[in-house]
Amino acid sequence: MARHAQPSAPKSLSRRSKAVGGLALTTLVGTALWAWPASGDDHNGLADGKQPAPKAASSPDAAPKAPAPKAAPDPASGLLRAIPGLSDTVRKQIPENARQVLVVSGRDGNSFESRVILYTRATAADEWRPGRAWDAHNAAHGWTDDHHYGDLRSPEGVYTLTDAGGRLPAPDGTKLPYDHNRDFVAHGTGVEGEPLAGAFDYVIAINYNRVPGTSPLDQQRPNGAFKGGGVWLHVDHGGPTQGCVSLKPDAMRDLLRTLDPALHPVIVMGPSGR
Repeated sequence: MARHAQPSAPKSLSRRSKAVGGLALTTLVGTALWAWPASGDDHNGLADGKQPAPKAASSPDAAPKAPAPKAAPDPASGLLRAIPGLSDTVRKQIPENARQVLVVSGRDGNSFESRVILYTRATAADEWRPGRAWDAHNAAHGWTDDHHYGDLRSPEGVYTLTDAGGRLPAPDGTKLPYDHNRDFVAHGTGVEGEPLAGAFDYVIAINYNRVPGTSPLDQQRPNGAFKGGGVWLHVDHGGPTQGCVSLKPDAMRDLLRTLDPALHPVIVMGPSGR
């Protein structure tokens, strides 16, 4: 999040939609978030120039052949059996009912530059379809799997996305519960001294150390204040954040129109190549 005084919880939350029930969130501790896919050898090549053993002649009593495996998705179709760039450990932490996964991939462990892609699928049995990719900023000092207040690092992990809000009204088509509230104001300047005006015009709460189903302004910290909180997706202000992920206004509006509680969206965030 950008450098600013923590907003106090408003006395009342205006235009609050129906809250989503508390969804469990998962964090990753001490595990590598990212693993680039190995260049698997899927061929039937011949080692050392040897010829394959001849096939046994078929007979009426031979056991029936096993069904052929399902063909891999056609790359030209844009479909993927698994979200790329994630380790098996991370993939297993994505809830089975998630149909939308927002992947935030940091340039490296100490960088504040990221790439964001939203993957969607129709059912749990379907392949993933990648959407648009956006440039983004994360925390000034990069990433950590043990986030603490003030460390200027973004928390790695897999978190649910259930609540949104902002100083501006919700874009038409917004599906997440949205708190339109004048208290979404970023005070002071950013980490590099840049102005913060408009940074909280639109925000989506990342369910790190917060209570799902509440306004992003809610100050409850289930794991204690020392573990930080108020980690959001919000409007980019041209520099690194204190812990949030920031995107251009158009990208935030697109996400607010697309993320759907019925599809159980989650965010997977961390550095590339770890």
